[in-house]
Amino acid sequence: MADYLDNIGSGKILVSKEPLSFDWTPPELIGRDTQLRDLASMFAGIGNHNVSCRAVITGNVGSGKTVLAQRFGIDIASKLEGRRKIERAHVNCRNHPSASQVLQQIALSLDSRHPERGFSSGEVIQTIRRNLLAHGSHLLLVLDEVDVLVRRDSADLIYKLLRVDEGQEEQGSISLILVSQEPTLFSLFEHAISSRLGSGNSLVLESYAEEELSQIARQRYEESCRPGSVGEEVLEKIGRLAEDSRGDARMAIELLEVSIRRAEKAGRDEVLLDDVDAGKLISASIEPNQVYELGKHQKLVLMGICRRLKKSEEVSSGDARKLYELVCEEHSEKARGYTTFWKHLKYLESEGLVKSRASSSNQGRGRTQYISMPNSAPAEIESRIERDLLSG
Repeated sequence: MADYLDNIGSGKILVSKEPLSFDWTPPELIGRDTQLRDLASMFAGIGNHNVSCRAVITGNVGSGKTVLAQRFGIDIASKLEGRRKIERAHVNCRNHPSASQVLQQIALSLDSRHPERGFSSGEVIQTIRRNLLAHGSHLLLVLDEVDVLVRRDSADLIYKLLRVDEGQEEQGSISLILVSQEPTLFSLFEHAISSRLGSGNSLVLESYAEEELSQIARQRYEESCRPGSVGEEVLEKIGRLAEDSRGDARMAIELLEVSIRRAEKAGRDEVLLDDVDAGKLISASIEPNQVYELGKHQKLVLMGICRRLKKSEEVSSGDARKLYELVCEEHSEKARGYTTFWKHLKYLESEGLVKSRASSSNQGRGRTQYISMPNSAPAEIESRIERDLLSG
């Protein structure tokens, strides 16, 4: 018999996995009351049928940008029920990075029978607008990771969406929330777009503090697990470790899930402190803007390291230097001197993009370091740098 499957669904601790998903929207947000009120003030006129509103939300990975936009959309649709019919659409631009793909997702959210191809962007936008008018609806559109769309496919779609009602009798078709990890998102837009979005409609989310991260873990535990299966000390440890990881709420959720899985695997009905171990997490977050904001030669150094670490656990600093020179040659760049290379390497380490250890068998006066990337997938980072260099 396949007794190795016995623990699946045993439910000694876990009752429902849904609240441990990053996509789950809790009924109340921890530590974001002020930000919800700020969003509400930006959408103060949304009850008027001729009004469209807009907001821009930025912040680091795990600062709650997406869940804030989702919670706000749910709440405002409920608040306006009977006064204005709000349709919601949420498009992740990393998954749908072109204007045509974004528009297709919006159209499908309103009409599942919308044809997949055969129409220009302008035609699809007008189809969306006609659908909204026919049903007396207003669309609250969230474009998540919108900087990916802008970098790969320009901001033309955003400009068109902001002007969707221009020259039309009926107004107030679409309200827009742009979400991004890019702190300088406005710099990617032309003045015509920035002025329409309005700098006063910008909301910057700070990373969570330790206590808030513990509360987030507690909220998820209470919604997903049997009572008494995760103690207060465990939740506090999760909050402490997640704060060390840039205040990342996703890290807190992942720590909770992995520790639950570890406890159930051991046949226990309670999570112990030793079950919470950040070092054993398979994934950790590297923010896209951490890569985008690097200087060109810092990116080239990192790209060379990524190429070796796709196949090896570590690369020596000497080999990293040679790989950097090869990458520079490919991109028609003159490699910087050793001292500058070393400074770039140290900077990458200070940003958490790489980790280094000194060789235990150094001989002579040379400094040999071994470099690894325990917190990310080298192939993914390399691909991200390649795309960024090509677009730049």
